[in-house]
Amino acid sequence: DYGFLHGVTSLGITYGQVGNNLPPPEKVLGLLDSLKITKVRIYDTNPQILTTFSNSNVEVIVTIENQMLAVLMDPQQAYQRLKTHIKWGVTHIKPYFRSTNITEIVVGNDVFTGDDTTLVGYLVPTTVSIHGGLVQLGLDKYIQVSTPHSLVVLEESYPPSAGSFKSEVVVVMSQYLQFLSSTKAPFWINAYPYFPYKDDPREISLDYALFNPNAGIVDPYTKLRYDNMLYAQVDAAIFAIERMGYGNIEVKVSEIGWPSKWDPNEGATLENAALYNRNLLRRQLGSEGTPLRPSMGLDVYMFALFNEDLKPGPTSEK
Repeated sequence: DYGFLHGVTSLGITYGQVGNNLPPPEKVLGLLDSLKITKVRIYDTNPQILTTFSNSNVEVIVTIENQMLAVLMDPQQAYQRLKTHIKWGVTHIKPYFRSTNITEIVVGNDVFTGDDTTLVGYLVPTTVSIHGGLVQLGLDKYIQVSTPHSLVVLEESYPPSAGSFKSEVVVVMSQYLQFLSSTKAPFWINAYPYFPYKDDPREISLDYALFNPNAGIVDPYTKLRYDNMLYAQVDAAIFAIERMGYGNIEVKVSEIGWPSKWDPNEGATLENAALYNRNLLRRQLGSEGTPLRPSMGLDVYMFALFNEDLKPGPTSEK
């Protein structure tokens, strides 16, 4: 019984569709209702999902897929690009907006750290122009525009106060942060304490990664104490953003989770996945903030609603 989640507005879940055994959107809507979850992130602008979720209480974050960025950037002139992006909004957003609660458009996923390095140059012009299209359509008051980042974008993340961006992304990141600051949109991170733990289990305590009771760490510069890795990761991102001169941007977590299935060398267990999710939910129930921003509750989107058997990569990725 997930009734205890009722009213936990800081918790959402991701809804990927890379599988051949997933239930139809109407059943997904019923599942979300039974879980008392009212925030969902999808990885496209699937019209079937947006139509099914109309007249529900579910808030939806939609995605412009990475492979679409080059298409949307094709017009070289800013004016022509804006016309293209207004047309995209008219096709993909406006028909559903009145009845479906679309709250955000995220442009790509892990653009700064993905395999296709050309995407970085597309990010800011596309983001700015998509927002401009929303302004023209009168939707910018309701829908924000942002993009999720892998934490690999950070050069330093430990201790949190040392948080800084990699030098190769600084120029574009500065332009991107300026956009977020001017539109009051959040900085999203995909944060997975599982991966640092898996890569270095001798140095990183499992309890620290799982939110279990542990001694924690104290940042030697701020003297702030961290009893879990997620909050340290979030604060490292905040420090990196502040180092660039932007102290007013909220950091939110667009993906977080622990794999429930794994390959032999991946070190995950079903018990740890259950522990992680349970401990995270307890934190969300308490509307906790991080040590750096204790009074600001942390929005997180759990990964994921379903296992996705058609995803590439190791079992944990599925």
